[in-house]
Amino acid sequence: MDGTGWTDNWDCINPMFKFSQTARKVSGFRRLNRNRTVFPNAVGLTKALYLATWALPKKWTLPVRNGGQIYAELAIMDPGRLSGD
Repeated sequence: MDGTGWTDNWDCINPMFKFSQTARKVSGFRRLNRNRTVFPNAVGLTKALYLATWALPKKWTLPVRNGGQIYAELAIMDPGRLSGD
């Protein structure tokens, strides 16, 4: 192993695990990461995430499954961040 695996980048990956699996499933970035696991550099990853951010709202035609539960979880973890609080 060349030392550039997920163990060396744990500080970037770890914050994702503070959310439940239900909340993590909502993320459209999950598919991006699953389909393309190797990026040439950080700029390539940033560009892919930027383009995915613009494409996601076009796919959101149905309500999010367990949306109320996810909203409540996010509201507890980061109070005052969501609109309407």
